[in-house]
Amino acid sequence: MKWLAALCLLAMPVQAMAACRADQVEFRNTGGVTRFSVEVADDAAERAQGLMYREHMAAASGMLFVYERPQPASFWMRNTFIPLDMIFMDETGTVRHVHANARPKDDTPIHGGDSVLAVLEINGGLARRLGIAEGSVMRSSHLDQAKAAWTCE
Repeated sequence: MKWLAALCLLAMPVQAMAACRADQVEFRNTGGVTRFSVEVADDAAERAQGLMYREHMAAASGMLFVYERPQPASFWMRNTFIPLDMIFMDETGTVRHVHANARPKDDTPIHGGDSVLAVLEINGGLARRLGIAEGSVMRSSHLDQAKAAWTCE
């Protein structure tokens, strides 16, 4: 009987499983739904460290930067050794800008917009392959659910 319960859990649609765990985010777009396991950087020290000095990151992983309120956001790649896609979102979780394949160790500022609440960094080139683009929507427990375009269940 345990195997039947496990099979039922595996068969559940992605939207119903772990919809809003603190260590996961989901993106919805015309291609469907994609889930990432995330580390969360939600204070100044964690945001300053980011993904510096790492030499690899699992394909379905990322780092979610969350600010206290929407604000202008710029990133750079100092001491970051892997190419990254940076997905900039507003307070609703709607993607407003995607910067693809940021160059490792580059100090050039990457501006994501003036009203950024969250940024997800994932492996370079992955956003395009998964269809994550402007207008895609992220679901996360780190968003104010009263403002979120795609709420937690």
